[in-house]
Amino acid sequence: MPLSSDTQILETSQGLVDTLHIAAGGKHAGFRPAHAKGHLLTGTFTPTPQASTLSRAPHFNSPSTPLTIRFSSSTGLPDIPDTDPQANPRGIALRFHLPSNDSRRHHTDIIAHSTRYFPTRTGAEFLDFLKAATGPNAGEAVPAFLGNHPETVRFLQDPKPSPVSFATEQFFGVNAFQYINAEGKVTYIRNRVVPVLGLQTLSAEETAAKSSSYLFDELAKRLESAPIEFKLQAQVAEEGDVTDNATVLWPEEREIVELGTIRIEKYLSNEESLKEQKYDIFDPIPRVDGVEISDDPLLDVRANVYLISGRERRAA
Repeated sequence: MPLSSDTQILETSQGLVDTLHIAAGGKHAGFRPAHAKGHLLTGTFTPTPQASTLSRAPHFNSPSTPLTIRFSSSTGLPDIPDTDPQANPRGIALRFHLPSNDSRRHHTDIIAHSTRYFPTRTGAEFLDFLKAATGPNAGEAVPAFLGNHPETVRFLQDPKPSPVSFATEQFFGVNAFQYINAEGKVTYIRNRVVPVLGLQTLSAEETAAKSSSYLFDELAKRLESAPIEFKLQAQVAEEGDVTDNATVLWPEEREIVELGTIRIEKYLSNEESLKEQKYDIFDPIPRVDGVEISDDPLLDVRANVYLISGRERRAA
């Protein structure tokens, strides 16, 4: 995917990457500037019959699709302890490896994190917040920013307990997308990734008693006995719901459609995972027939941040 031709989007995206590096105490070569600590796994996606009624995308209309999954912790610190509260919210990235006859590309991605909220509506606002937090006058700049951005306060104050396991964490897509079915019907949705085992979290005291790598160590051990399963869901918007602002949530009573089962089967070796993570660039924009973007201004910036970050990793 190419970088944006919009100079403002490019400047904002590069600014975000640079400032995220500053927040992490400097650039950590070969690692992401956000959600640096992560691990890759592989598995399979099996769609429900309902998925094809919403979208004609190939992974919703094939018997099954191979998956690459990345679980991650927040911040740009590749060695952040799993027990650090700043490691929340956790992240998940899903890559669907599509048939080679797909005309547009050979994969499509879904990216989500373990909170319903996002701190700002635009990339430029997020950059302003990061600059306030990392600047020399943070003690004054951050309260001033928060005073004008209640949505950022809501994100910061949302409880973010650590999970018992990545297998018991729930994840929410940030942006709205258009699902388009074979008849051309458009449905606005937001994705969710819900654990089959149910949400299970730890108290602060329970988390502090764990090892610094308990989440990633536990994944490998858990997969020795059984696969890990999640349900991919779509929350469906109704007429009048906001689709161009990631900070505005839709009511919880909105319809939830189950799209399929994510079955995680293999934990890659540390060596293989580190090697692949250096080169893999997950994309917040799906770029596949049957899924189109909304008018959310975050999408182009997020995609360019991921691409700039990925090129940095590959060059490291």
